[in-house]
Amino acid sequence: MTFKDLEFENVSHGVQALVDFDKYQLSIISSDMSYGGKAGLYEIGVFAGDDMVELPGITNENDTVKGFLTSFEVDAIMKKMYTITGKEAKQI
Repeated sequence: MTFKDLEFENVSHGVQALVDFDKYQLSIISSDMSYGGKAGLYEIGVFAGDDMVELPGITNENDTVKGFLTSFEVDAIMKKMYTITGKEAKQI
């Protein structure tokens, strides 16, 4: 799965997609309230179950979100998530 395969859902003030990598889930959002959303960019957050987590190589140290991302950068993060987990992405 790549960025272009995502089907974004309308959420309050923007759009969101959730992608499952088994142990981790990746939230991709672009909204008026997300980092970069007003410029048409994306913010990602990593979840382990109901908890947001930092994930080395995906988020910065001591942070659970990463913003101001282009679609190409989100695509690269999805590829890294596959490398980290060994699981194919499935949109949820």
